[in-house]
Amino acid sequence: MGGGRWGRLLALLLALVCTFSLAQTGTTAGAPILGTTLTATQEAQAQAIGRTIRCPVCQGLPITESPSDLSQQMLRELREQVVAGQNADQITGYFAARYGDTVLLDPPRRGVNLLLWFGPLAALLLGGWWLLGYLKRARGAAVPTEDADDTDESDDYLAQVKAQVAHGKPS
Repeated sequence: MGGGRWGRLLALLLALVCTFSLAQTGTTAGAPILGTTLTATQEAQAQAIGRTIRCPVCQGLPITESPSDLSQQMLRELREQVVAGQNADQITGYFAARYGDTVLLDPPRRGVNLLLWFGPLAALLLGGWWLLGYLKRARGAAVPTEDADDTDESDDYLAQVKAQVAHGKPS
């Protein structure tokens, strides 16, 4: 029975080590950063800003949801800037300058990024304009106009067929 006690003791020790290491990896409200602590408001602000910054390693994940080491480091830097009193624009500007505009989940509306913002709208408008013109042409070709009826009446062959039908003569 001595092996059972040691096994339980080892399992308890392992659980304590895992719990302690998990508590140390994530910085939460009240955890020390640069010798100070984050208030609940500051942590909420850091989380809100962090959701607008993309992880450079992961595809499409904000740094608040990414498990990568780089995202965790970026999140620590973000929290340090929140503690230092930086606002959201200053913080996102810092990360955009350091990693490029692609790090922002909401890219700025300038330069080449204008194609990302207005390209789909332009394509939709051009497609709608083309479709409208196509439908007008198709409807115009399918429905004869009054001018077409007058032209049909003057057609010799049609007049001959109508005369035969009127007199009951088969062709």
